[in-house]
Amino acid sequence: MRAARKPLSTYRRIVIKIGSALLVDRASGLKTAWLDAICADIAALKAKGVDVLVVSSGAIALGRSVLKLPAGALKLEESQAAAAVGQIALARAWSESLSRDAIIAGQVLLTLGDTEERRRYLNARATMKQLLKMGAIPIINENDTVATSEIRYGDNDRLAARVATMIGADLLILLSDIDGLYTAPPHLDPQAQFLEIIPSITPEIEAMAGGAASELSRGGMRTKIDAGKMATGAGCAMIIASGKVDYPLSALGEGARSSWFAPSTTPVTARKTWIAGQLLPSGSLSIDAGAETALRSGKSLLPAGVRDVTGSFSRGDTIAILSANGREIARGLAGYDADETRQIAGRKSGEIADILGYAGRAAMVHRDDLVMTGATQEPMSREPASREPVTEETERSDIHA
Repeated sequence: MRAARKPLSTYRRIVIKIGSALLVDRASGLKTAWLDAICADIAALKAKGVDVLVVSSGAIALGRSVLKLPAGALKLEESQAAAAVGQIALARAWSESLSRDAIIAGQVLLTLGDTEERRRYLNARATMKQLLKMGAIPIINENDTVATSEIRYGDNDRLAARVATMIGADLLILLSDIDGLYTAPPHLDPQAQFLEIIPSITPEIEAMAGGAASELSRGGMRTKIDAGKMATGAGCAMIIASGKVDYPLSALGEGARSSWFAPSTTPVTARKTWIAGQLLPSGSLSIDAGAETALRSGKSLLPAGVRDVTGSFSRGDTIAILSANGREIARGLAGYDADETRQIAGRKSGEIADILGYAGRAAMVHRDDLVMTGATQEPMSREPASREPVTEETERSDIHA
């Protein structure tokens, strides 16, 4: 398991997420010296042939500092105004600091829709890949100036994991004000034990997550574990480490304390990675134990195993699949609209034509459009490949992307 400490320079592509509290001080504003130090770390990695992408928090925190807004929660319009001011200052700071090593910075602002909708996801991925090809460092953030609470990531941990999976990174580093995962929040439990290596994210690991550690950050350990599930399921390792020291990446290389999350040994395809990473499923299906067993053996979800349907969704939308105890175990693309799903739930596939008036697909969610999201890894499918398209794809490249 010493792979947790292998040199960062041996990775092909690394996404680094930087928390707001590391970049911005409430009283003094941008921590320029710290930014210069991590940019020197990034330049050293790039010089060794590593592709580096940065997901940088700090726009709202920096903007509220520039605008001298009082401490405490901000209204939505105040947050958006702070982001508008802070994003300009943040982008300029990254550009100036990276330019010391003759590196060009490229700003990429994403909304939730840019990664939830397949075509926009592919476009965003193409832009970032082109920036890397040109030798630039993409500096990525959520577009807080237009995002509302209903259509946002809400934290940059999950955004960073989304970026890592969409760009095919093999390592995600989450730098924050905590040095890794503990069995309990260390500021609340002095007996909490530090976990250096996490082979897989089990329900027990998920239960260890605490709340946010800083007023400047929206995320806490909960969001980092969510990010880990997304990243490791796609075959990307993840490190949680403290960024409080100068040159934090160099410190990691020298053995600084951190938690390393092992990547899945059986990562899902890129398209299924996109399905699993959807943050806002349009609805959910509750299934019985028999259907869960079938899914875990690599089979499609048939109507007979569905016990309850919630939400309003259309064919092709992402839906969550819940076990009998209400825990999410999978996500997939709906084979039917919500109203049709309710009509055929619990019925045999052979009855679909009589119920709906047309011969629909036998599967409620086909295995080609389904990915397990629980602790158990998705097994190899035992079903033959389907000869008919399961979703309405209009780009052939999208099927395998």
